[in-house]
Amino acid sequence: MTRLATIIVAAIGTALMAVFVIGLSHSISTGFAGFWGGLPFMVIVIFVIALAIYDFWEEAVKKDK
Repeated sequence: MTRLATIIVAAIGTALMAVFVIGLSHSISTGFAGFWGGLPFMVIVIFVIALAIYDFWEEAVKKDK
């Protein structure tokens, strides 16, 4: 795959994963658990999204071929 195609596919994949996990966090926080019950999961989600963005940057954008 070309470098541009790799960047596009990786960006779409990272964005889809982030939307799913943020939506899951939102539904937990607004549901029965409430804000304080969903707060630990929100912290985990923020950390996981940061790791996914870092991996996207390292593997797709920064990587030289």
